[in-house]
This record gives sequence, C-alpha cells and structure tokens, in this order.
Amino acid sequence: MRSRYSRRDFLRTGVTLGAAAIVGRGSESMAAAPQSGATGAKRSGVFRAVSSGNGIRATDKAMELMRKGVDPLDAVIAGVNIVEDDPNDMSVGYGGLPNEDGVVELDASVMYGPTHASGAVAGIRNIKNPSKVAKLVMERTKHCLLVGNGALKFALAHGFPKENLLTEKAHEAWLRWKETMSDKDNWLPEQIKKMPEALQPVMMTHGTINCLALNEAGILAGVTTTSGLSYKLAGRVGDSPIIGAGLYVDNEIGAAGSTGLGEANIRTCASFQVVSFMGQGMSPEQACLKTLERVADKARRWPKSLGLTDDAGRPAFGLNFYALNAKGEFGAATMLGKAGYAVHDGRTNELRDCASLFKG
Repeated sequence: MRSRYSRRDFLRTGVTLGAAAIVGRGSESMAAAPQSGATGAKRSGVFRAVSSGNGIRATDKAMELMRKGVDPLDAVIAGVNIVEDDPNDMSVGYGGLPNEDGVVELDASVMYGPTHASGAVAGIRNIKNPSKVAKLVMERTKHCLLVGNGALKFALAHGFPKENLLTEKAHEAWLRWKETMSDKDNWLPEQIKKMPEALQPVMMTHGTINCLALNEAGILAGVTTTSGLSYKLAGRVGDSPIIGAGLYVDNEIGAAGSTGLGEANIRTCASFQVVSFMGQGMSPEQACLKTLERVADKARRWPKSLGLTDDAGRPAFGLNFYALNAKGEFGAATMLGKAGYAVHDGRTNELRDCASLFKG
C-alpha cells in the first residue's frame, strides 16, 4: 500500500528533526507575525533589555515601552529607531557611512521568539528605518529576506518615504577616503583643511546596533540594524540581516546578536552558536566567549591575504556578542581589548564591560 507521506513530507520532517537535534529540543510553529499574548513562553517574571554599546538609549526606550505593555519586538525596534534616525551615529541608518560609490546601503533583521518568525532586508537604499521594513517582511510576506531594489519597492509600497540618507558629514568622510586611498589616481586631498578635525584621519566603521529584550511574560525578541562596513563594495551584505549570524532568537533558550566584522559571523553562524551554547547550560557570557573561541580557531585557517589575523594567528578584527537567556540572565563578550554593552535590568539602565577573549 502506498504511504500517505510524500517524499517532500519526508524531507521536511527530516530537516525539522535535524534542526531540533542541533538546538536540543523539539520543533516549534512558524507564525507569520507576532501575536499579542503569544503562548509557548514560560513566564520570566522580569523585564530585560540588552544592546550594543551604542544602544543605551535603545534599552531605555525598550524598557519604557515593555512596562506599558508593548510587545518586546515593537519595543526593541522603537529603541533602535532612535539610533537609525541619529545623523551623528555614522554606522547605522541616516548618516551612516556609504559604500565605495558614495551610496548608503542598509541591512536589518528582526526575530520573534514565540513564533520563531523572522524578517530581514539587505542592501536597501533611501529608507531610513530598515528595521521597520524587516518587521513588515516578517508580517506581510512568506519570505525571510528581501534585498536591494526589491526591498526598496516593498518599503515604498507600504508607505515608507524615499529619503536621501547621505549627510554632509558622511559625504565629507567619503570624499576624504576617496582622496587619500591612493596616490596613483587623479583624486587630490584638497578639502582636508575644510573638514572637521575629527574627520582628518579616514573614518572607518563596521559598527551596528543590536538590541534584545525579554518581558515578564517570557517573550523574547531581537533586532539588528546597520549601514555596514564603510566604503564597502556596492552590494556587500554583512551578518546583520542573516538569521543565525547577526541575530538569533529561540524563546525556550535565549537570544543573541552581534556587532563587528560581519564576514566572521557569516562564516561561523555565530549568533546561532551562542544560543546553542546557552541551550547546553552555559551562561550568556560563557556562551559568548566560547563562540569567540570558535571564531578565533576558524580564523587561523582563513587565507592570510584577508588580513584578518596577525603573525601569531590571533584574530586582528573586532567582534562582539550580546546574549540574553529565557531566565533573564545576560552577558556580552568582545574578541579584542575592551568594549561595552548597554543593559536595562528593570531597575537601572547602564553601560557595562564586555568580557574579553584576548586582552590588549
């Protein structure tokens, strides 16, 4: 007698069971959008908001909104919108440093714990708040990621205004880079005396903002948004819009996000790894450090031509992880030297030091 299961059903079941085995738990439903009072979450009894070091305003806003009953996903998006809208933060949103052609391209992703749903945009231009568009991708499409012109058309269809995101300050920084990147072309650094003193050295960034939140009902959510590596090749996409790299949320375990060199995260699925380690019983800080160890070990094998390791094989790039588990415990770690992260623990909103894998 013919089985009532098709080959497609068998493959789908196999993939689901395989993913469940990796995380160490059963599969969960994939709703298209967050629902108020979503079930499947164990009450945490606490409010938490965790962000990268540039997110102290984001954690404050997220906490304020969650206490008013706003869903954690909407709360973290509202938090990072503050940074996306800030022309003085040159690594996120409006005012972000452009690609090599002088065009600002933005990436963002969101993920919602109870439904395990996600949405993302990559390489989107002329839209100030890519985090909001990422949420709409999750809510209004069957897709997880829209890129480039398709992402822009989708945003415009939903009423987002088309805006010039290149501020005068970012434009001057880009010109400075163009004028000093080579002594074998026809660009001359004639504008150097006109520029603010802070822009005299060529400004470089690969900064981002990540924000994670947990409410007392036990709902976890996260967002990551960035303008990406400064002066990147047009169309370059980092880890921020890649689920499992720049962001990952599992409501039964925890959430993790990252800032720093996106290529290192993409090659190692690092945020997923942080959550996986928490699922094995590690604290958030331990999980961040263990993942950095994994990344550092892989980096020793990458081609020397990439310039990502020093002569001793130690990573020569910045990378930070932020983590929050389902019980409300939090932690962060950085690959090199010192870095900070923002935490609102329900009582105080403050910057704290990340643990460091390598000193100096």
